[in-house]
Amino acid sequence: MLDDLYRKVVIGHAKYKRNYGKLEGERVHKVHYKNPTCGDVITLYVQLEEDIITNVSFEGEGCSISMASSSMMTEMVKNKKISVVSELRNEFEQLIRKGTQMNEDIDLGDALSLQGVHKLRARHNCALMAWQALDKIMADVPSYQGIKR
Repeated sequence: MLDDLYRKVVIGHAKYKRNYGKLEGERVHKVHYKNPTCGDVITLYVQLEEDIITNVSFEGEGCSISMASSSMMTEMVKNKKISVVSELRNEFEQLIRKGTQMNEDIDLGDALSLQGVHKLRARHNCALMAWQALDKIMADVPSYQGIKR
């Protein structure tokens, strides 16, 4: 029953992508990113104002896992402080790689529906693609921690 619910959440995000489209403006940073293992592609747009991601969107093509995860990620990070985004990023990586969270107090929202991907090692990069693109954009932002291993 729970698996069916999670499947519907993933399909919903893949079919009706949130924050899909191009962002423009002088505060918008973008990166084009290709999943090295399967060929899925996205362009991620991030608008930064001081220490907050005020807007985020993406364009791209790929499997339902990569598109759903990208949609979920944009919902999670919009209007969040960079330090909070760092925590979300690390929790999501842990969820995909290990199938568990390090800190249960961090709310991953719909992204929890991707927990089962941890069993599918070949699909890890699909679920993490948008976050890896975000890492590239945020590489020069001191308050962004990136992935902790």
